[in-house]
Amino acid sequence: MENTTYALGPLLAEIRDGRRGMRAIRASLRSSKREDRRAARGARKSLERELSSYTSPGDLNDLDAILARHSDEETADIRRILAGRRA
Repeated sequence: MENTTYALGPLLAEIRDGRRGMRAIRASLRSSKREDRRAARGARKSLERELSSYTSPGDLNDLDAILARHSDEETADIRRILAGRRA
């Protein structure tokens, strides 16, 4: 009977290395997603701060006129912030 233990050693090592590699890739993706969410949150807060200086009805009407020239997709975040401030 032939001993297959030695033949399986390299295969098992390759599987183990592949699994470690996949774990590293998953960890990297999680970290990347966290960084993306953090950056988006920072950008949103910055936009809110910038828009906070527009308080008068005239200012808000001017912003609406400017936003009307652009697509809803481009201006969705700004419109959402302004709607929250008016409510």
